[in-house]
Amino acid sequence: MDAQDLAQLADKEFEQILTSNIHPPTRDARTWAAITHPDNLPRARKILTHVHERTASVLRRRKTEREEFRIECFARGEAGKREWFTTRAEFESLRRRTANFHQRVQRAISELGQEQRNVNRAQSLNSGQQSRETLRELAVAVQRHQAVHARNGGGAEPADHELWRHLDRLTVPTGPGQDPTTLRTMLSIYWTDMHPVADDPEYGTRTGHITHGAPAAPSTAHCCVPQARRVHDREDRAT
Repeated sequence: MDAQDLAQLADKEFEQILTSNIHPPTRDARTWAAITHPDNLPRARKILTHVHERTASVLRRRKTEREEFRIECFARGEAGKREWFTTRAEFESLRRRTANFHQRVQRAISELGQEQRNVNRAQSLNSGQQSRETLRELAVAVQRHQAVHARNGGGAEPADHELWRHLDRLTVPTGPGQDPTTLRTMLSIYWTDMHPVADDPEYGTRTGHITHGAPAAPSTAHCCVPQARRVHDREDRAT
């Protein structure tokens, strides 16, 4: 039975399949894989928890009934005592079977709990990887935006500088020690698919024509953020 077939079962049938496979030495590997599938795991844990509560209630009730029966038998004298001792072996056998089943259910619940933690961990890791990839794409886009301004020598607005500074402000945990590493460093070492602006063969030619008439950068500009520069006119470029 696969996970999809199991999911179609009613709760009573699901419980029967589940309780038939709680004991590792006798369980069917394929069925247990279907039970622990992420789509069936929460339901399996819920149903098995109800089974555990039910067997616990049965054990308590039988213990109470047995004690009441003992009092009744002993009140009837020797004949009653003989009846109580005669039924003792049968009662203990039934109690042990129920207690053993109860313990197996409890161990299976622990197994399912561990499986759920594994699923949660895998989902969290996958979500973290997706978030990290989204952040990488965003950082690359900001880096490209900054590179276009540097290459073209166009005037940059304060909003541009503020955007670029986030590459030096925002960090991600990196390495075994999960050390905070800026996005700019991540781009330089791990993420970037761009050549540095300085490596552009046209960059030196273009910047050679740029004058120093750039607007003042905001006072909080980071040293790593290039200043906006302006091309004055064609005569300047020709010289």
